[in-house]
Amino acid sequence: MTTRLRDPRTRVEWPVRGRFDLTRSIDFDFGGRSAPPDGPSGTMRLAFVLDGYAVQAGVAVTQPAPDLVRFDVVGDVDPERAAAQAARVLSLDEDATGYDRMVDRDPFLAAVYAARPGLRPPLFASAYDALVWAVLSARRPASQMRVVRDRLARSHGRVLDVAGEAVAALPTPAQLLEVTAFHGIPELKLRRMHAIAEAARAGLLDTESLRMLEVDEATVALRRFDGIGPFYSELVTVRALGHTDVLPTTEPRVVAATGARLGRPEFTSADLAEVAEAWRPWRTWACVALRAAA
Repeated sequence: MTTRLRDPRTRVEWPVRGRFDLTRSIDFDFGGRSAPPDGPSGTMRLAFVLDGYAVQAGVAVTQPAPDLVRFDVVGDVDPERAAAQAARVLSLDEDATGYDRMVDRDPFLAAVYAARPGLRPPLFASAYDALVWAVLSARRPASQMRVVRDRLARSHGRVLDVAGEAVAALPTPAQLLEVTAFHGIPELKLRRMHAIAEAARAGLLDTESLRMLEVDEATVALRRFDGIGPFYSELVTVRALGHTDVLPTTEPRVVAATGARLGRPEFTSADLAEVAEAWRPWRTWACVALRAAA
């Protein structure tokens, strides 16, 4: 059974380039993550497997000024590495001034953005995290599988005290491979998760390395996993690798939201691709804003 750990914190300050409002990310449902527990206003609590996939970290995120974010890192990890990963999760590793200028000069996007100003795409903590979630959530209600994911994290991962709340991080690949059965996870899904854990442990799922590939190359690599088809490979490339200019092609809610905004009920994916040409090189961010506004 995992023990709740109370670890010393180390603070890292991160400059923000472009507009950002942490509160928009705190209440945004993302990455297999439901709304956070009640706690101090303006604090986001994250717990994840650190890149390299050998240990977990906790991070409390606050924003004391529009151009500054603070990461209080919990756990026996390099605080700079944990802060950099948390920054990637919140898309703070990107200079968003170009996106801001595009929004400001596009009346359609400006109206969409106004619904949640300062929102940047929140991401999964890693390719490993996203693939585990893809297998867990396939053909199951997301709300139900979030509960299973949290139970798995608390039973076989690590629970950290992050800003006064117990927050659970997924098992590392090595820990996941030790799980032979788990209530709520069918044997087939667990076998698929083990294949993902094996690949992660072998260094084949490094998020930054996958991010450096062309999107089509990364998609081919991800679809080698049993159970990962077009929808879930796109989920990983769009919501874990952090590309700013990947147009979602398997996300019907984005298509519907855009069509509704434009007053075009018969709007299609092909129509979205045509409209989104004006949003390069920020098509991913624009589509996240559309979905959030809807």
